[in-house]
Amino acid sequence: MAEIAEKAGVGAGTIYRYFDNKDVLIIQLYQELERDLVATVQEGFPTGKPVRERFLHIGTKLLRYCISHPLYFRYIEQYHNSPYGASLRKDKIMDKSGDQHLFKQLLKEGIAERVVKDLPIFVHFALAFGPVISLARDHVLGLVTLDEELIFKTVEACWDGIKENT
Repeated sequence: MAEIAEKAGVGAGTIYRYFDNKDVLIIQLYQELERDLVATVQEGFPTGKPVRERFLHIGTKLLRYCISHPLYFRYIEQYHNSPYGASLRKDKIMDKSGDQHLFKQLLKEGIAERVVKDLPIFVHFALAFGPVISLARDHVLGLVTLDEELIFKTVEACWDGIKENT
């Protein structure tokens, strides 16, 4: 907390006025970034359109957000790979988080309509977001450059991985 206060140019006591402890600060920062990410994904969301179109919207918005906000992306990724994030992901997978996750709802709809493979939701998350997160990380590290065409093709390939092959 002392290091955070120093970088913020305030006294450590000031931080404790707003946050009871480091854990609260970490969790609240994540929640704020998650709200920003969700709001971004929901902008222009094609409600009522086919599952594929809504999937492509979510995936491209997510990937664009990650590469446009590298510090936020790195924090979110670090959080997800920490004990805090593991607990949160477990709750979401087990439907204990109480949230109405847009992507989870879309997948359930896609499975019901038989346009998405009948797999557990956590498998779909890995198939859809694993490649997106990996490429966003590589972009942020300067290993690859993602342009609009490659972003769309990447998300389309993720769709190909989860769509039902009928």
